Amino acid sequence: MKNRRTSREKALEALFYMDIRQDISREALELYCLCFPLTEKTSDFFQTVTRGVMRNRSHIDTVLARFSDNWKISRMSCVDRNIMRIAVYEMFYCADIPYKVSINEAIDIGKKYGTDESGSFINGILDRIHIALEEKELFPASESEDSIPAQSFSPLPRKTKEDNPERIAFSRVRGQSGVVKRRTLSSSASDALEKQ
Repeated sequence: MKNRRTSREKALEALFYMDIRQDISREALELYCLCFPLTEKTSDFFQTVTRGVMRNRSHIDTVLARFSDNWKISRMSCVDRNIMRIAVYEMFYCADIPYKVSINEAIDIGKKYGTDESGSFINGILDRIHIALEEKELFPASESEDSIPAQSFSPLPRKTKEDNPERIAFSRVRGQSGVVKRRTLSSSASDALEKQ
């Protein structure tokens, strides 16, 4: 269970990073994973939760908004809202995890990374969602099959592959923990990378 706690904490870090940057994309997730590598034991659950929240974020946010009286999602602390997104994802899409475990984990992580009020705030909202699920007032939707965008959305029109055959990649800088180098790939290198 300690591995799942670590995975949840790492998922919180990744989602917080993307939320602050307003960049919910595979590129941002890959950059996080390059800077903060995961162990083999924590990687699978981290990927499941992080990608699941990214794919189902609009549905999760709708549920959170419905059960958070007088609080818009945008007004919530970034830490609190991402902890709750993880917990709601688990409650809806991870049948092997009891609701109470997801809620207790969220409360504990909220106390560790949030404010003094985070634990009770998170508990209040998640408990209402839990009751609605138990009383069949709320039903988990089927998990979204939408793919996560490769790069962040931009208000400017993107160039197509034909317009610009270059692609961005990240690589670790040896000897400097947490430092990555951004580089441009040629079209042939980009094609080879996609085939992997």
